[in-house]
Amino acid sequence: MANFSKSNVPQFSVEVYQNEYLPEGGREVNAIVTVVSTGGGTTGGVPLSGAAATPTHVAGQAPKAAVVIMVDCSGSMDYPPTKMRNARDATAAAIDTLRDGTSFAVVGGTHVAKEVYPGNGRLAVADAHTKAQAKEALRALSAGGGTAIGTWLRLTDRLLGAADVEIRHGILLTDGRNEHEAPEDLRAALESCAGRFTCDARGVGTDWEVKEVTAIASALLGTADIVADPAGLAADFTQMMENTMGKGVADVALRLWTPVGVEIKFVKQVAPTVVDLTGRRTEAGPRAGDYPTGSWGDESRDYHVCVKVPEAGIGQEMLASRVSLILPGPSGGAPKTLSQGLVRAVWTEDMVASTSINPQVAHYTGQAELAQVIQQGLNARKSGDFDGATAKLGRAVQLASASGNEDTAKLLSKVVDVVDAATGTVRLKAKVAEADSMTLETRSTKTVRVKK
Repeated sequence: MANFSKSNVPQFSVEVYQNEYLPEGGREVNAIVTVVSTGGGTTGGVPLSGAAATPTHVAGQAPKAAVVIMVDCSGSMDYPPTKMRNARDATAAAIDTLRDGTSFAVVGGTHVAKEVYPGNGRLAVADAHTKAQAKEALRALSAGGGTAIGTWLRLTDRLLGAADVEIRHGILLTDGRNEHEAPEDLRAALESCAGRFTCDARGVGTDWEVKEVTAIASALLGTADIVADPAGLAADFTQMMENTMGKGVADVALRLWTPVGVEIKFVKQVAPTVVDLTGRRTEAGPRAGDYPTGSWGDESRDYHVCVKVPEAGIGQEMLASRVSLILPGPSGGAPKTLSQGLVRAVWTEDMVASTSINPQVAHYTGQAELAQVIQQGLNARKSGDFDGATAKLGRAVQLASASGNEDTAKLLSKVVDVVDAATGTVRLKAKVAEADSMTLETRSTKTVRVKK
């Protein structure tokens, strides 16, 4: 295991968990890659606001960051009127949480995107004066118009793209469906913005589309969640901004190098949420590809790597993949390797060795299935397939119970009556609050770590 650290870059480590033994003829190798980033501090190791001293980060300056907050101002934000007021208060709270020196802007989103502060295609630099100005500008936010989220994202991209910073991040709030642009327009905007900035997305109330909000967060490597009660927005926005201020390094890639004859079946983030990265590979030289992981602060994430190796005889062994964490070099220079781990394959006659499943691999395989069956079960319930919904959600209860995913188990219990968690025996509830169903769907990809 190798590590790399310098001023402004947290220290990274990589650990690989796998059963490297394969039976004769075995070709599939699974590994869980745990990546840990330390040294940045949850809030970047610096005061968040009001600090008279120059912020410090690890051994040097805090990384330069730019943040754009996108606030839904469509007509539905006036129903009830408290929703718009809570959105303004939440945005003000997020502005207060900005570290001094951070570049920022506020965008109002309807069927068009408008600059609320500072305007003229610019970003402001956070200090006591600009924060006060921005909060004053929020008074002008009012509800009216439609929803075209792609236009909000493209304006945010233009604003962030003009900033000479290391960390670029968006926070997006919506309360409705993206009804005023075609689905392909939103997809095109997400494809255009992917890799240029990260974005957390929130749905407030219960009239928005879960799949739209989670797709935004997934494409832009951020978090998605529901804030069913608008009164909870300020606390949520504050937490999101604190997390953003805690990021120490951006654009980290998981690079997989494989020998000739080895095929990558999939690469997934499996903790703290399930995100399939397989289709997001960019080539990085002979037999190597990069998978984006976004920005990092003090945190740990797990990735499931599955490769298919050529057949080999008993007693043979090979390097199935080399996993590296890569940071782009400055101004297109040589990239830095932050840490590495190896995935191996060894063919053996020992049936006990070759048939045992690594606990981490087994756990996260179950967590990925849990996310899948929850969404399948909720879709079946919506379409009137109650038998299918019962079977899928029953399996979800069983998986949540077996893995100790208590948060998901609690959410499931609001949608089904659990008869026997161990066997997955459940009954669908006759009445389910829309907020409970949407919360389960939005948080279905959240996982728990392996019990040590």
